[in-house]
Amino acid sequence: MRAERDPMIAALVFTGMRWRGLIMPVLLGVATALSALGLAALSAWLITRAWQMPPVLYLTVAVTAVRALGISRGLFRYLERLATHDFALRAMADARTRLYRVLSQGSPGFTVGLRQSELMARTADDVDEIGNAVIRGLVPMAVGAVTSISAVVIMAFVSIPAAVVLAVALLISGVAAPWLATRGSSRQVADAARAREDVADAASSLLWHGPELAVARARERVLRAVADADDRTERAEESGMRWQAAAQAVTPISLGVSVIAAAIIGVQLASGLPGSLADVASGEGVTPMVLGILLLLPLSSFETTAPLTEAGIAWEGGRQAARRILTLVDGARADGVEAADPVVQTEPVALTASGLEWGWDAPLGEPLDLALPPGARQVIVGPSGVGKSTLLMTLAGLLAPLAGSVSVDGAGLRGRVCYFADDAHVFSTTVRENLRVARGDASDDEMMAVLRQVGLGEWLDGLPDGMNEKLTGGSAALSGGQRRRLLLARALLHPAPVVLLDEPTEHLDAADAKSLMALICGDLFGSRTVVAVTHQDVSEEQVPVLELVG
Repeated sequence: MRAERDPMIAALVFTGMRWRGLIMPVLLGVATALSALGLAALSAWLITRAWQMPPVLYLTVAVTAVRALGISRGLFRYLERLATHDFALRAMADARTRLYRVLSQGSPGFTVGLRQSELMARTADDVDEIGNAVIRGLVPMAVGAVTSISAVVIMAFVSIPAAVVLAVALLISGVAAPWLATRGSSRQVADAARAREDVADAASSLLWHGPELAVARARERVLRAVADADDRTERAEESGMRWQAAAQAVTPISLGVSVIAAAIIGVQLASGLPGSLADVASGEGVTPMVLGILLLLPLSSFETTAPLTEAGIAWEGGRQAARRILTLVDGARADGVEAADPVVQTEPVALTASGLEWGWDAPLGEPLDLALPPGARQVIVGPSGVGKSTLLMTLAGLLAPLAGSVSVDGAGLRGRVCYFADDAHVFSTTVRENLRVARGDASDDEMMAVLRQVGLGEWLDGLPDGMNEKLTGGSAALSGGQRRRLLLARALLHPAPVVLLDEPTEHLDAADAKSLMALICGDLFGSRTVVAVTHQDVSEEQVPVLELVG
């Protein structure tokens, strides 16, 4: 059913947006535009009536009304901006919440296979594009439609031919020009989105791996990639602006044609040719007030169609962003219906792999058989690049096996296995909140206990605010060893009975790494099953060792 509807509409439905929330922004926008139309018509009447030099008291009400319309126009505009942004920001917040929920509950392998920059672009830039399409596209289009119809109706009471000309001009300015600009710039919108994603990819590489890139003398290459992607973004946006400028030129042309046509019709009416319902009923020709309205009303009518070219392009940008977001959602849901938060099993279990082949495209090793009973310890060693981390992700269910199977007590992995990557994120928040990532209901006593178990007791005692200490900059607030121990503390807090650890002793000196690995292979995790990938020599530990050979 999604394929049959506009992707933007489908994305707004996905956010749970309530369409009645659009009523107030549109009504306020229409009130703004109608204030402008009323101001133009009343000003035309006032100017022509004042030219006849009536008693001043005859003009008092009109002067007051002009002031009221001038004030109400600005006031309604301000209120419309507030209502529109409130609606759009709420929709964007709901979109991100639902998107995060789908990604966390959907197919893990799909998410793992995405680049970080791609995830960032979908959850950040693309959601912003949808909000931008609502603010600069949907609401202006609705307001433009209502006010254009109102202007044509008002003009019809003055002159039917002038109303027909105005309607055609408004259709060209408000429908044809935006449609052509949107079709012409759709490729540029897509190119700009891809270029921005490349910028995010290169920039994130610099932020996350700056020291490694500097050591490998590759930082300049990545900086050039950022500059190149930035240039492509600029070129794509400039190319789209040419289409937009060409389409926007249609509005003043349509306005000019409408005013000239109104002037010609006014001259004809002044010559005694009936052209309006009022003229036909009364048999009278055009008055100076009517002529003023004929000329000034189109000037205000086009105020609501002028932004529609930009609105059409914003809507197209939102449509493309919505299509990418829906593709992400469909991919995450590929393994079935979106599930509720999994119930974590805490009883000891056995982990079994049978004829397991793992890898991204091709197998990285010989088929593997594992039979780990509850409470077992398994260490996986091998040189870099042989697939240790990939094997661990396959055992966690984050990657689908190329062949064979992985199970826990003969059942699925969900809710029974927790995987802790070597590059897991440390958030720029308190120590407490960084640990609650693993278990949201953990008490302070439990968190302090696991910190001491992994060797961070002295560090914790030295923090001025203790558990409330904010780790400003995330990982930058910790040494490599402290970060590794903090991630291990998360693993201890998590209740899943199978724990998979990727390089738990990295960045520790030899003595500390040896003692920490002895804890991991010992009683640190109690009756839980533990599989660890490490470069550490574990020959002295009484645990099974699986060596992968490249």
